[in-house]
Amino acid sequence: MFYTFMRYLAAFIVWLINGKIQIQNKEIIQKKNYIFVGPHRTWWEPIIVALAAWPIRFSFMAKKELFHNFILRFILNHVNAFPVDRKNPKPSAIKIPVKYLKSGKLSLLIYPSGTRHSAAMKGGVALIDRLTHSEIIPVVYQGPIKFSGVLKRQKMTIRFGEPLSVDYSIKNLNKFTSDLDQKMALSFAKLDYEINPNFKYIPNSKKLAQEKAKNQL
Repeated sequence: MFYTFMRYLAAFIVWLINGKIQIQNKEIIQKKNYIFVGPHRTWWEPIIVALAAWPIRFSFMAKKELFHNFILRFILNHVNAFPVDRKNPKPSAIKIPVKYLKSGKLSLLIYPSGTRHSAAMKGGVALIDRLTHSEIIPVVYQGPIKFSGVLKRQKMTIRFGEPLSVDYSIKNLNKFTSDLDQKMALSFAKLDYEINPNFKYIPNSKKLAQEKAKNQL
């Protein structure tokens, strides 16, 4: 009930400040659970993807720092988000989404890069997929990167891609992960091109430098 309420509240707020989201290839999505993957570009991007994929419901990975605030923690807990320590991820980061996917209750929205300022892939998607054999749907956001652009009603586009072809015959996890990472990267590039052949994502240089400094600690 709370998830549905927050979905309609978020949809109203997005419509009010920005207008209608352009959604492409939604017909690909069927009434079942998936692992949705995409390049992480903005903090509001997961909200836009969740609105675009409705009535599919998601569980979300969120950095543990977001749960420090009582009000934000309450909201995150009730929209199926769970905390992840990005520096020292615990088994729950895998067990919780696996449980949701196997139960058939929720899809998973996950960003393989782990941060919106990095293009490096992580192994979480591969491990979760190996344990659940869920279809992986790539999804790409193009639109304003700064929130001021959202307020200026710059167009936001979400495009879903065809499910990725996953080779479960690859037994070695590292090789399986590498193969899947390559397929995800190619799919993201393809979706970006299909939305706008001239698109180029330019991350916030200051935030990128801060992220690199944190990773070196």
